[in-house]
Amino acid sequence: AELVTTTVEISLPYASDFHIHLRQDALMRMVVPRILEGGVSLCYVMPNLKPPIKTTEQALFYKAQLEKLAPSVTFLMSLYLSPDLTPEEIKNAKRHGIVGVKSYPRGVTTNSDSGIESYTAYYPVFKAMEAEGMILNLHGEIPSDYDKDVCVLNAEEKFLVHLKQIHADFPNLKIVLEHATTKAAVDMVKSLGDTVGCTITVHHLQLVVDDWAGQSHNFCKPVAKYPHDRQALRDVIAEGHPRFFLGTDSAPHPACLKECAQACAGVFTTPLAIPYLATILESFGALDKIQGFACEFGKRFYGVEEKKYHHEMGKERKIKLIRETWSVPDRFIYEHEKESEPDFVVPFWAGKILTWKINR
Repeated sequence: AELVTTTVEISLPYASDFHIHLRQDALMRMVVPRILEGGVSLCYVMPNLKPPIKTTEQALFYKAQLEKLAPSVTFLMSLYLSPDLTPEEIKNAKRHGIVGVKSYPRGVTTNSDSGIESYTAYYPVFKAMEAEGMILNLHGEIPSDYDKDVCVLNAEEKFLVHLKQIHADFPNLKIVLEHATTKAAVDMVKSLGDTVGCTITVHHLQLVVDDWAGQSHNFCKPVAKYPHDRQALRDVIAEGHPRFFLGTDSAPHPACLKECAQACAGVFTTPLAIPYLATILESFGALDKIQGFACEFGKRFYGVEEKKYHHEMGKERKIKLIRETWSVPDRFIYEHEKESEPDFVVPFWAGKILTWKINR
């Protein structure tokens, strides 16, 4: 499909976000209805709730909650990799439409306390996933270990040997390295076979270390790295590589949990995902790659389709981006069920200027 573009307007299909956190309760009720607002109509949903989603039954219950809030969005569900997961549950999950399994190293990000420490223990599960055609989603960091000189700045690069080994042992298992932040990760994914893909977030295309050190609303895991790492992410998108695609890792937290002594990791981009992306891609000359990166490559890698809602009269429903200068809202407020003060989430780039807007 060609990208229709003029100096003032871009028409493209609704985008797909292959890595999103939709939370629970009041925060979920604020976030989920805003998915379409951001120009996205398909989401791959992360399972790190409290408690984590470890069974097919839990995933289907959560999916029903999400669909009630946004019935025209396609939600693809995942399970949390844990010792409780069995090959039998993998088969059950596949029968019920669950798409993949997410691996979190212990303690490296939000709600990962029950994450993994060794991958070989899960090889029977990976074998079942390979046979069933399910996706393995890897949070690509190892836990910090000061005796071994491991910290947030090199945790991703030191993880890549595990990605390479799992791919070698299960060459037909589709694996996605999530939210890559380093040149080393880009190079590794490119070097592996067609069954290995990679998501890149909106914010990692913009941020480097200086942007989150002391700036809590830019703090996420994995942390943004060096300028040369950011350049590698930009270059692989500009190249149009088909195994790199959008996964925003949008991860909202109430402002009180970001603006505190120990800030939670996460950047919130859902309500403005595609305007952010268009603005940033244009800044480095890659606006013409937006449709492949955000709308096509991920669905092709996953082999998935969207609900019928997004095809009218046999044609794919489109969004129109118009060139317009406007400011990112400074907050998104949400109400709790019980009588209490409303909370709010500060979005990425609050108060900053975007140059593209969805025409409603």
